[in-house]
Amino acid sequence: MPLSDLLAAAADAVAAVRAGRSLNDALAACPATLRPGAQAIAFHAMRWLGAAQTVRTMLAPRSPSPPVDALLLAALTLLWPDSGEPYAAHTVVDQAVTAARQRAPRAASFINAVLRRFVRDRDALVTAARRDPLAAYNHPVWWVDRVRVDWPDVWQALLELDQQHPPMTLRVNARHGNAETYLRELAQHGLAAAAIGPHAVVLEVPRPVQQVPGFDEGRVSVQDAAAQRAAPLLIGGGSGVPQMPAGALRAGARVLDACAAPGGKTAHLLELADLDVLALDVDAGRRARVKDTLDRLHLAATLRVGDACDPGSWWDGRPFDAILLDAPCTASGIVRRHPDVRWLRRAGDVGALARTQARMLDALWPLLRPGGRLLYGTCSIFRAEGQDQIDAFLQRTAGPEPRVDPESPGHLLPLPDNETEGPVPSPADGFFYALLHKP
Repeated sequence: MPLSDLLAAAADAVAAVRAGRSLNDALAACPATLRPGAQAIAFHAMRWLGAAQTVRTMLAPRSPSPPVDALLLAALTLLWPDSGEPYAAHTVVDQAVTAARQRAPRAASFINAVLRRFVRDRDALVTAARRDPLAAYNHPVWWVDRVRVDWPDVWQALLELDQQHPPMTLRVNARHGNAETYLRELAQHGLAAAAIGPHAVVLEVPRPVQQVPGFDEGRVSVQDAAAQRAAPLLIGGGSGVPQMPAGALRAGARVLDACAAPGGKTAHLLELADLDVLALDVDAGRRARVKDTLDRLHLAATLRVGDACDPGSWWDGRPFDAILLDAPCTASGIVRRHPDVRWLRRAGDVGALARTQARMLDALWPLLRPGGRLLYGTCSIFRAEGQDQIDAFLQRTAGPEPRVDPESPGHLLPLPDNETEGPVPSPADGFFYALLHKP
């Protein structure tokens, strides 16, 4: 496949993200023959977009049209020295110009001139660009500032980690085996992996899910190690079926998964215990994804479309024994997997999402029976969506104050030295968990 075609397709995805669409949605429109290569370049471009934008502004202060700008930025990320330079410089320039001739012929000479100037003066231009935080850290400046304030001792490490490729972590269906048995199966297929928990396995080399043994049959799912902590925390430390430890949810307990899509945590709950689960999501299309997930794993739950902030529109009045609130958030903890997130978010989104999270907590807490438990979680490293949110909830909740379980992990930062207790160690994605007990 010519690099020019892949660059053009990747540039379409970059332009879509800059217009506010998610990268996954943009790539879904890419022809299947181009998608793997275009995806690799587009993900690369998202990781180094800040540097490319800074240099492009230096070389061409007036922004070209969005399609031309996206092609130019994609090419510049492939030429940026810290990015691994996956292609020779002359190849990138030649193929970017070829793509421009096919897409925007009048811009071909402009793209040729900008790219050749960058290659010729790269050392000086890169040195100058790195004085700008946008190029130095490849995150919006407001994002850099927030991480610096929230985590003053490790902020640079957190930003640098976002540039890395994430591991591919699998969750073995507890109703069909465990990490030890699955490792033997992987070995029979010549696949190297390591167990990082009773049912968690990390592949040495990521691969398409269709090539993962047992995936289509429902014996294994893809789920990050940090996300795999939710179900055992809510259940009460349970690690398998059928025997559950003291203090765990009883068989048949009513459980609400309040923001269930795409269904990974719903499924994990049902893999670990026999529960009466109501999987709720505000969007019918996303609810359908939950059904697809459960069907593949041969599991069953009650599925409903509804707004967690408006229980009156869907709740039958029977209290829940446990509630999982995996709340909508900035996704600042999973930028390795979704590098477009940093460019889609705006500074005001943090406060807006925090207000939504607070409304959800206030709406769902009354649905919990006395003695019940609620697990609040977000895939965010921002304190406003984690500890600050829970502190504010505890202060405003009327009546007996909820008790925070001492097993609550709190903020889990995606750092190699963040070894934590529990079924899986870090590094994993960034998450926050607080397990609350109702008096």
